[in-house]
Amino acid sequence: MTSDSARTQLIAQARRTIEHVEQGTIPLVDDTMTIPVSRYQDQERWAREVDIVFKRTPLMLGFSIEIPNPGDYKAMDVVGVKVIITRGVDGQVRSFVNMCSHRGAQLVDEGTGSTRRFACPYHNWNYDNEGTLVGVTNRQDFGEVDTSCLGLTPLPTAERCGLLWVVLTPGAEMDIDAHLGGYAEMLDHFDFGDRWYSLGNQQIPGPNWKLAYDGYLDFYHIPFLHRDTFGPDFSSRPIYDAWGPHQRMTAFSESLLKFKDVPDDEIDLELIDGGVWTIFPHVSIAGFPVGNRGLMVSQLFPGPTPDTSITIQNFLTDTEPDDELRELAKKTAAFYDHVVRDEDYFTGIRIGQNIETGAKSQFLFGRNEGGGQTFHRYLDQLLA
Repeated sequence: MTSDSARTQLIAQARRTIEHVEQGTIPLVDDTMTIPVSRYQDQERWAREVDIVFKRTPLMLGFSIEIPNPGDYKAMDVVGVKVIITRGVDGQVRSFVNMCSHRGAQLVDEGTGSTRRFACPYHNWNYDNEGTLVGVTNRQDFGEVDTSCLGLTPLPTAERCGLLWVVLTPGAEMDIDAHLGGYAEMLDHFDFGDRWYSLGNQQIPGPNWKLAYDGYLDFYHIPFLHRDTFGPDFSSRPIYDAWGPHQRMTAFSESLLKFKDVPDDEIDLELIDGGVWTIFPHVSIAGFPVGNRGLMVSQLFPGPTPDTSITIQNFLTDTEPDDELRELAKKTAAFYDHVVRDEDYFTGIRIGQNIETGAKSQFLFGRNEGGGQTFHRYLDQLLA
C-alpha cells in the first residue's frame, strides 16, 4: 500500500517535472564524469564484482506471488549458485543451496513447483521445506550419521515489499532494511505481494552486465537507438531521483502539465508514477501495456564471462488473465524481446567488442546522465 510519505514524494516529483517542462530545463549534475573502459570487461574486476556485489548484496530473486503457499518453491541458477527459495508450513520463506548434503547432487531443476519433500535424484535423500534432512535411503546399511548436521545449506533470505531477497553467500549477513532504506516504501507502492498476476518470463542473453545496466539508467538514447520501435514517442531528457543506489528515471514530459492545477489529494498516483525504477545492483521496473496495468520487471545477472550477461524479463498484470490477455501478453513480450535483444543488447555487445580493440581508454557520462554517474560511483565504493 502507498504510504503518505511515498505519495508525497511522487507528487513532489511530478510537480518538479512540471516546473522543468514549463522552463524547458532538466536537473543536471555538477560535472561530466569519465571512467576507464577497462572497468567493463577486466577479468579481475569482474570477478570482484561477482563476489562482492552479486554474492554479498541482497538480490531480488522473485515475487511472493510465485510461491504463495506452504510447500511452493522456486529454483534458479544465479551467477553459478544453484538456489532453492521455498515457503515452509509456517509461512516463512527460506532459501538454500540446491545441493544434497550426501554427494552434492542438484535436488530440483530450475523453475517453480510445490512439494513437501525435496528428494535427491541421485540417492533419494529427502529434505523438508525447512532444509532438514528427514530421510536417508537404506539407513540401516549406510552407517551412523548425525542428520541434524546434514541439512541443506541455508542462504540469508528476506521477504519484503512482496519480493524475495537472497544473499548468495552462506553465513553472510543480510540487512534488507539497510539495503533498501527509504526505497522500501516506494516499492511498497507497487503492491507486489497482493495485486499482480504473473504472465510468465523470458530470458535474453546480453553484454557485460554494466553495459546492460547503463541502458536501464539512460533515456538519452531512446529516440535514436529505438527510432524504429517506440523511441519517437519518448524524450531524450531524463530526470533522476535516488534513494542511495536505487533510482527512478522519468522523462521530460509535457503530459504532466494537465496535473498542474489538480489538487494533490485528487491526483491518481498511477498516472504520475511511471518511468523506470531500478533496484541496485540488477533490477529494472518498467511499464508493460497489458491489462488495466502491467509491469515488466527485469532481473540482470552477470554471465559466465565478463563480456556476457543474462536478463530475465518478468511480466505482471493487475488484470486476471484470460486466453485473450495471455495472447496479447505473448505478442507484447515478443516485442520487448526484440527491443532489448536486437537494439539494446546488440549495441552493448558491439560496444564490448570495441572496448577490446583498445581504441579508447575512457568513456564519458554527461551532466544529463546522472543515473549512470550515481551507479558507477556507488559500485566503485563497494569495490573499494
